[in-house]
Amino acid sequence: MKKVMLLAAGLFFALSTFAQADKQPPVKKIEVNGSAEMEITPDEIYFNISLREYLKGKTKVEISTLEKQLQKAVADAGIPKADFTIENVYGNNFEILRKKKDPLEFMARKQYRLKLSKLDKINEILGAVDAEGIESARIASYSSSKMEAYRKEVKIKALQAAKEKAEYMLAAIGNKTDGVIEIQEMNTDNYADARPMMVNYMAKDANGAGEASSDIDFKTIKIRAEVRAVFAIK
Repeated sequence: MKKVMLLAAGLFFALSTFAQADKQPPVKKIEVNGSAEMEITPDEIYFNISLREYLKGKTKVEISTLEKQLQKAVADAGIPKADFTIENVYGNNFEILRKKKDPLEFMARKQYRLKLSKLDKINEILGAVDAEGIESARIASYSSSKMEAYRKEVKIKALQAAKEKAEYMLAAIGNKTDGVIEIQEMNTDNYADARPMMVNYMAKDANGAGEASSDIDFKTIKIRAEVRAVFAIK
């Protein structure tokens, strides 16, 4: 009987404790979002150049000839060999069979990629290659060598913006923050670059008139971060 009474007393005590815990006042808090953006100038530009064989009269200008011109132009511009690579080689079974039947009808194509820190050498490079052999030239993509550092910086600014927002909202009603309770990243590690723009290339005519020109206009990279933060209220 005593054991039953003791168990009952223990259960009553536990229920009383839980009831008291449930009566604890809720934590006063404020939840806000903070965001930040940063625009940076890219210093890693990936530029694609496509070359294609063509007929000069009845003589085919081979892709190997065009490639040598491009390789020399890239080397003369001081671009490291490691930053000049083959991006793609075009061809299919039909074209290969046609090449065997009539080599003059098959026009080989190759695409190359240049990694540049800026575009000041593009005119010089394109101008050193046979203009009729250049099928296309365009900016494929671009980024920054300091992207991770910039992402970190914009996240910090987003969190600072959240804290500032919480503080001025509470100040309006005579309260202050009392430490952070929770932080959540939202839409971070995202950045947007401009749509790749084609390069306008003015081919030289038979008399050498005209010159290589570019019409390259791209925006800075925009990095954005957003956080959700919960702060306690004093």
